[in-house]
Amino acid sequence: MSGVQLTQEQESSSCVPMPNASSAERIFSVSELSFALKKIVENTFELVCVRGEISNLRLHTSGHIYFALKDDHAVLDAVYWKGALRARHLPLEEGLEIRCWAHLTTYPARSKYQLVVERYELAGQGAILKMLEERKHRLRREGLFDQEHKKPLPFLPHKIGIVTSPTGAVLQDILHRLADRFPVSVVVWSVLVQGEGAATQVADAVCGFNALQPGDRPDVLIIARGGGSFEDLLPFSEEKVVRAVFKSEIPVVSAIGHETDTTLIDFVADVRAPTPTAAAELAVPVRRTLLATLDALNHQLGQALMHHADRKSHRLSACSLPPAWRIIGSKAQDLDRSADRLTACMRTFWESKRLAAMHLSIRGQAPSDRLLMWHKHVEMLDFRLRKMIHVLSDARRTALLRIAELLERASFEHLLKRGFALVQGTHGRLITSAAEARENVLFDVVFHDDACRVAPIKDKRRVFPSCPCEQEHFRWKA
Repeated sequence: MSGVQLTQEQESSSCVPMPNASSAERIFSVSELSFALKKIVENTFELVCVRGEISNLRLHTSGHIYFALKDDHAVLDAVYWKGALRARHLPLEEGLEIRCWAHLTTYPARSKYQLVVERYELAGQGAILKMLEERKHRLRREGLFDQEHKKPLPFLPHKIGIVTSPTGAVLQDILHRLADRFPVSVVVWSVLVQGEGAATQVADAVCGFNALQPGDRPDVLIIARGGGSFEDLLPFSEEKVVRAVFKSEIPVVSAIGHETDTTLIDFVADVRAPTPTAAAELAVPVRRTLLATLDALNHQLGQALMHHADRKSHRLSACSLPPAWRIIGSKAQDLDRSADRLTACMRTFWESKRLAAMHLSIRGQAPSDRLLMWHKHVEMLDFRLRKMIHVLSDARRTALLRIAELLERASFEHLLKRGFALVQGTHGRLITSAAEARENVLFDVVFHDDACRVAPIKDKRRVFPSCPCEQEHFRWKA
C-alpha cells in the first residue's frame, strides 16, 4: 500500500456532484466515483483519535511505515509518512497499543480506506505482547534458554529433517540452497505454519522425528516459515512448541520469518537462522569449498612428504663416520677422566675408612695413652690460642697508635704549632673576645714554644716577656 498524490486533473475530476436518486441515470467513471467517495470520507472524518493494537508493522525502503490498528472485532490499515517521523518520540513496535490522531482517507487504486497518522502516544501494552513477555520470562527462569543446553550442529549431516508447510516457497528455497551447497537426504514433515492447530502439529513433528530409530532419524532439524504478521507467527511462540524443541535430542535450527521477526523457539533452539535460506546454509557446508580444501590439503601433504624425505636424505648424507682415531681419542679421554674420578673416589673412601679405624683404635687405647694424646691436643690448642692472642694484640696496638696520632693532631698544642695562640686572663681563664681582653689588666699569650704577658692600654698593647730579666727590652708596639 502506498500513499496517493492527487494531480490537478484528478482533483478537478473529484469535484463532481454526489450520486443520488435524481442522478441515477448518470453514468460515472470508476475514477469519478472513487475520488468522490474519497472526498466524502475526508470531509466527514477530518481528524479522528483512534485507539488500537499495532499489527503487521512494516518499514518500507522509502522510509514510510505501514501497519494496522486492530481490536477484538476489526482491523484498520494505517500509514505513517516519512515526513512525520521527525515528531516521533516513541518507536513503533509489534503488539504495542497506541492512541493516534489521524485523517481518514481512501486509496482509490485498491478500493481501501486507511488512516494517515499525524501523531501518536502509548495507550497501553497489547494483551498478546504482554502474554508473550510473561511466558518468555517464566521459561527463562526454568532454564530452557540457557546456553549450556545448546547442542552443536554436525559438520556434515547425512540426513536433514524439515518441519514446514509443503505448499509455501520456503521449502523450495531450502531444497534449492541445499542442492547448491551440498546435496543430502531430506525428510519433510508437513505441518500448518499458521492458524488453529499449527502449534500442535509443529510440536508433534519435532517429537515424531525424535521418536524415529537412530538409523532413520535425521541429524539436523530445520523448523521454517516465511514472513508474516505478528499473529501469523504466534504458533511458534506456544509453550508446547518451545518445550518440544527443548526436549529434542536432534539439534534444531529455527528459521521463522525474516531477520527482524522473533519467536520464542528462537531462544530455545540450538541455532537461530535469520531466514529459511540461511538455515540451509548453516546446516551444510559448501561442497565445492570442501573439495577445494581437500585438494589444497592433499597438495600440502605431498609437499610436506617431499620436504621430509629431503631432510632425511640430507641427514643420512651428513651421518658419515668420522676417522677412527677421532672416535678412539675422544673415548680414551673420557676413559682417563673416569679413571681420575675413580681414583679420587677411592682415595676419599680409604681416607674415611682410615679415620674411622683411627677413632676405633683410639677408643681401644689405654687411659694413659689417651691422656697423652689429649695432652698433645691441648698443647696444640694452647699454641694456636697464643698465636691468635698475639695477632689480636698487634692489631689492637696498631689501632691504638692510629687513634693516638689522631688525638695528637686534634690537640691544641698541634694547633699552636700551626701559628695559633692561647690567651688566658686572670686565674688562667680563657679569653675568647676583645671585650674580655679589655677587662683584664694583664693576660698571658701562650705560643707553642713559650708564653708572653700582655697589658692592654687603649689601642696599644705592651708585651712583657715571661722572663723578668728580659723586661728591660720592653718596646711599645702600635
